[in-house]
Amino acid sequence: MNQQISPTETILIVDDNPTNLNVLFTFLHEKGFKVLIAENGESAIERGILAKPDIILLDILMPGIDGFETCRRLQADPVTQDIPVILMTALNDTTDKVKGFAAGAVDYITKPAQYEEVLARVNTHLRLRHLQENLQTQIREYEHLTAELNAYAHTVAHDLKTPLGSIIGFAELLEMEHLQFPPEQITQLTQHIRTSGEKMKSIIDGLLLLASVRLENVPLHTLNTTAVLLEAEARLSELMAEYQVQLKRPSTWPPALGYAPWIEEVWVNYLSNAIKYGGSPPIIEIGSSPPTDGMVRFWIQDNGAGLSPDQLKQLFTPFTRIDHSTKVEGHGIGLSIVQRIITRLGGQVGAESVIGQGSRFHFTLPAAN
Repeated sequence: MNQQISPTETILIVDDNPTNLNVLFTFLHEKGFKVLIAENGESAIERGILAKPDIILLDILMPGIDGFETCRRLQADPVTQDIPVILMTALNDTTDKVKGFAAGAVDYITKPAQYEEVLARVNTHLRLRHLQENLQTQIREYEHLTAELNAYAHTVAHDLKTPLGSIIGFAELLEMEHLQFPPEQITQLTQHIRTSGEKMKSIIDGLLLLASVRLENVPLHTLNTTAVLLEAEARLSELMAEYQVQLKRPSTWPPALGYAPWIEEVWVNYLSNAIKYGGSPPIIEIGSSPPTDGMVRFWIQDNGAGLSPDQLKQLFTPFTRIDHSTKVEGHGIGLSIVQRIITRLGGQVGAESVIGQGSRFHFTLPAAN
């Protein structure tokens, strides 16, 4: 069946013959297309740039610049170069057809036009264009995934190397010298091994979570933000005690939609960064803003050294470490996890900072009724 691709497709017809224009305009308009017209090459180029039609039907024999030159100029302009051009001509000379293809045309229609043939050719080239656009989208997604996979590999190779080396080194030491070590030294070595193993597990868990967020579809529910935060704080209790954290947070929160396990990971990452890069001791304030445009903003403020504009630009770049003045261990995927989670839940992430005045990280979620 020769049916149009979509009633929203736009066709530009270029012909200096008013009769041809009117008849073809009426036929294609009745088939559901949006139809634009131009009566010469200069007008066709101008309308092509402004309207960006999905396909162009272009007469060859016109006053001023002919169809061949018009086609060449359309193909030379980055705005119109991907628009398929079908030439319409009464010429049957093979040389002219070759010349048209060389100018960038994708097909020919011989005048007088058979309108069902015109429709069939238009639909065919629109389908081809859609397939090409889909292919380009898939290629871009593949390139993005490939780059991310390379980043995964780099992260695993770089960040697992140190704790793995520690485990191997301490294990070899125990294997060779355990009979000469006092019990307290053996306990210390085994604790080092356990700590290194936990570090590796944390890295692997983060990578698995980052990968799963891309694939999983999760239900959204109204969050109990207080409960989610308490879970996050419990997971960081040892770190908070070590750094003697002073934490301020409200008792009530505006209702927002999300997936509690993922939001817990968001708070764990934001909190751990605020602790590690905060002041001495870290004074951390957590809060939210009233819903705006259907979104709730949650934020966390630290009293750290702050970040420069260049550092802020790098924050949510996957697997990028910020060069802090303090040397704090990290594995470069925390904010990547935050960004992917919040994006999947329909929100946005961001941060503001002033050198010497700390940093404020935030994320938004859809407001719940």
